[in-house]
Amino acid sequence: MPRPIRALISQQAMSHNLSIIRQYLDNARQAPAGGHGGTPAAQAGATHIWAVIKANAYGHGLETAIAGFSQADGLAMLDLQETVRCRDAGWQGPLLLLEGFFEPGDLPVLQQNRVVSTIHHPDQIRMLQASTLAGPLDVFLKINTGMNRLGFAPQQFADAHQDLLALQQQGKVGRIGFMTHFADADGAQGAVDGPVQLFRDTVGDRAGSISLCNSAAVLRYPQLAVSAADNWVRPGICLYGSSPFANTTGQEFGLRQTMTLQARLLSIQHVKEGQSVGYGSTYTATRDMRIGVVACGYADGYPRSAPSGTPASVNGVATQLAGRVSMDMLTIDLDPIPDAAVGDWVTLWGNDGPHIDDVAASAGTIAYELLCALARRVPVHIEHPGESIEK
Repeated sequence: MPRPIRALISQQAMSHNLSIIRQYLDNARQAPAGGHGGTPAAQAGATHIWAVIKANAYGHGLETAIAGFSQADGLAMLDLQETVRCRDAGWQGPLLLLEGFFEPGDLPVLQQNRVVSTIHHPDQIRMLQASTLAGPLDVFLKINTGMNRLGFAPQQFADAHQDLLALQQQGKVGRIGFMTHFADADGAQGAVDGPVQLFRDTVGDRAGSISLCNSAAVLRYPQLAVSAADNWVRPGICLYGSSPFANTTGQEFGLRQTMTLQARLLSIQHVKEGQSVGYGSTYTATRDMRIGVVACGYADGYPRSAPSGTPASVNGVATQLAGRVSMDMLTIDLDPIPDAAVGDWVTLWGNDGPHIDDVAASAGTIAYELLCALARRVPVHIEHPGESIEK
């Protein structure tokens, strides 16, 4: 018998969340001109969605996400082999490498699989100059507007763009777009104003697609996503049902959770008042109580940092952790669920349980980390539309 733990992945929720992002963009397109360079519907151009599926689609599985985001305009990722897997899975739309290529040997693979590459460093331009590509590679030239991670400084931009135009004349580069990444789109209102202006001042009137908005920018500044003739947004975490903002959950934006983590009760302990539970005796019973032992621990990807009081649920009834998370097990307070029995499913986050954003907040982290940390030993069940999995 397999270990009684599972992650349920909903492709229907993925599709729903993608539709919510389209709705945000459509609403912005219909809105009158406003701050951040928004344009009225009559002037706004096309807005396309790169569904970000890096990190094994945030722990959901690459092929699962390809199906769940089948209506996206393109898919964005980090790893070259992931682009090959997308093509092998039947994806025919655009693909984007968010960090671009790393060595000359990557270029034929990009060309063969029709991959758009980010260009963020002079070495990448030099590799293109020395290449013998048989056809053009579409690119996005990345500008560093304050994140100070990847991208050309504004004063380096003109030379980099001129080099790409020369490569375009040689047939090695095709379409040239422009992108940046915001450091504080999830911060104070208006925190992107400076980076947006720097981006616009740097690009000027050069023609090309632009890509500015991650999840936080799409949800907070959707007008940015309809302010150019050809705009590509790059939503990530919101497509998986979570919020990019502190103190909010994805549910507040109409998003649905795409992953549910569940494990069965292995045992029930009757603990007397004053007795402790788990490693380090970090939890002491303040009354006689029933403690449930759950078949999930930090080796499954559940955060060891989650303290007593972190939410969970059994049979749809809310409860909380009691004691330290160990490698293969954790413990919960069963007093709110008097009928709980060994073998019952405990929902640690997801549908019929606490929101993953709330679990992450309790553990002092973010939902991104929980999703990406799901361990390979946890069986994954894909919930297809109309399918019911035993609760």
